[in-house]
Amino acid sequence: MKTETLHDFTSRSRAATADGEQRKKFRSAMDFLIGKRAAQFPDTAQWTALRESGQQIRQRALARLPDLLAQFEKKAQQNGMTVHWAETPQEANQIIHGILQQQQARTLIKGKSMVSEEIELNHYLQTHSIKALESDMGEFIVQLADEKPSHIIMPAIHKSKQEIATLFAAEIDDTAYTEDVDELIQIGRQALRRQFLNADAGLSGVNFAIAETGTLCLVENEGNGRLSTSVPRVHIAITGIEKMLENLADLPPLLTLLTRSATGQPITTYVNLISGPRRTDEQDGPEEVHIVLLDNGRSQAYADVQLRQTLQCIRCGACMNHCPVYTRIGGHAYGTTYPGPIGSIISPHLLGLEETRDLPSASTLCGACGDVCPVKIPIPELLLRLRVENVTRAGTKDHQEVMRGQGAKYRLSEKLAWQAWSLVNVKPALYLASRRSVTGLRHLIPSAKSWTQVRVMPKIAPQSLHELIKAHQEKKS
Repeated sequence: MKTETLHDFTSRSRAATADGEQRKKFRSAMDFLIGKRAAQFPDTAQWTALRESGQQIRQRALARLPDLLAQFEKKAQQNGMTVHWAETPQEANQIIHGILQQQQARTLIKGKSMVSEEIELNHYLQTHSIKALESDMGEFIVQLADEKPSHIIMPAIHKSKQEIATLFAAEIDDTAYTEDVDELIQIGRQALRRQFLNADAGLSGVNFAIAETGTLCLVENEGNGRLSTSVPRVHIAITGIEKMLENLADLPPLLTLLTRSATGQPITTYVNLISGPRRTDEQDGPEEVHIVLLDNGRSQAYADVQLRQTLQCIRCGACMNHCPVYTRIGGHAYGTTYPGPIGSIISPHLLGLEETRDLPSASTLCGACGDVCPVKIPIPELLLRLRVENVTRAGTKDHQEVMRGQGAKYRLSEKLAWQAWSLVNVKPALYLASRRSVTGLRHLIPSAKSWTQVRVMPKIAPQSLHELIKAHQEKKS
């Protein structure tokens, strides 16, 4: 599906909150995930130490990112893999399409890859007569429903078993309606299993890339990722440039943080380390491995020291699970590949603030997302920073340009209103004069109408604290 326009976030979120059944499903699912994660970190001291380690590993890798990318490319090529660089989604799609054309491939079996969702690869390939089939069960379900994932870890979390049963019965040949979850899983497996053997090429995402060894790390629970990367004769891996780690020793702490934060598991069922195509003495594996390294706004975030922290993300989804906004509106309301708190700070870099202007404000700033982030991304601080960029025009002497779409919410009237408010509150005579006029004071509050849609307008007291104290003192004297 194509990305829809994002300017109607407000209407989508209102529709989502009005859907009582959806809210109930998300509340139940998020509570379940919160409980599973909490059970994996019973020792606060251990959690704190592990989290510090994760933050240090990611920040150390990001500090050396340009060097690590060059090192990874060199090592991967020595291992027999081909590395491609893409600055934009269009370039990434063209590279992947070119690889498939060279192989005369007409079918692509896909393991889970949020970056492929980011570039809308399925839609692109469909327009070029190449069939791309999702093999992750959640992704398979949303693909059948012609929907986008609503969660980065559990794409079909918004679907009930009744909805999935109806979908399978309608879309999969010779399938009877059943609400038995085990039967539904088996139906999906049987439908997919034939595709692994028949696919011309396989595609996967990447959880971590190791610069020291030129190794790709993929974690999963279903085995579909391993099949997608080993059965077809060509394996294409696509990842954002920020997924680099310095060495293999950095991997275990991050795996512990990722799996426990994402699904409440000590470790996933499969941890795949891929360092090259099939060798002459090996019986399985692809004949070719291609790696597509995508920028798509990441270098923009990297250029700013504070915003660079966004790239520490290991895509666990814990911030989404604990977010009171995401829990109530779900992932589709955001209209972006990455929803929730992490989506609100990374999507402006991928799509520009003009397209994502409402997302930095889609937060209560309760701080839960920052508290549970396993690599200590200060998400609330970054949301506030993006709110500033939203209302500040770039190119002035006091504010340089740091991202696309900067100043998307800038309004001269609002700026003048706040300047007036500031002037009034630093000049005692003006302050005393203004507080005597309730109407005048209300005019100094920007967007009062929007504010009072969900709040009660504060009532101005007939006497100020200073006046009350003065009257009290005069009465005593």
